[in-house]
Amino acid sequence: MVLPVLVMFATALVWGLLVVAAQIQCVDAARTGARAAAREDPTEAVVQAARDTAPRDAQVTVAREGDRVRVVVVAKPPALHGLPFEVREEAVALVEATVGEATVGEAG
Repeated sequence: MVLPVLVMFATALVWGLLVVAAQIQCVDAARTGARAAAREDPTEAVVQAARDTAPRDAQVTVAREGDRVRVVVVAKPPALHGLPFEVREEAVALVEATVGEATVGEAG
C-alpha cells in the first residue's frame, strides 16, 4: 500500500518541477523578447529571440501599445501535452526611443 503512494508522490513532484521549469523558461523568454522589442528589432527577430529561450512549441505574441511593447509567451509543460494545462507569462517594456523624452521636455 505504501509503495503506490510513494510512486504517486514522486510522480507529482516531477510533474511540479516540470511545470516550474517551463514557467521559468516562459519568464525568461518574455523578458528576452521584450528587451528585443524595446530596441525596436523587427518582429520576426523578437519572436525568434523569445522562442530560442521558451519551451518547445511555445506561442509568442508581440504587440505594441503606444510607447510600450508587450510580449506574451504561452507553452505547455514538457511531458504533459495530454493535459489541458499551459503556462503563460508576459513582459512589458518601454520602447527605447521614448525613454527619457518626458524628462527632456520637462527640463526645458
